[in-house]
Amino acid sequence: MSRICQITGKRPITGHKVSHSNIKTNRWFYPNIQEKKFFIPEEDRWITLKVSSKGIRTINKIGIYASLKEARQKGFIK
Repeated sequence: MSRICQITGKRPITGHKVSHSNIKTNRWFYPNIQEKKFFIPEEDRWITLKVSSKGIRTINKIGIYASLKEARQKGFIK
């Protein structure tokens, strides 16, 4: 399962885990991805999306239909 938000395009990034003695080892930082169902009243159907918590806030703010339209333009959804 890919860990990419279908609304915002957030994906895992790399960084360092820093110990108490300041030794740096590589690690991954993963976005907070949730699988969530949304109802689209314009199309009268339910869809399931993998979205980050920021993506859920975006959907609540501008609406599911506008969010999907914007995500399709950016290429996050086919």
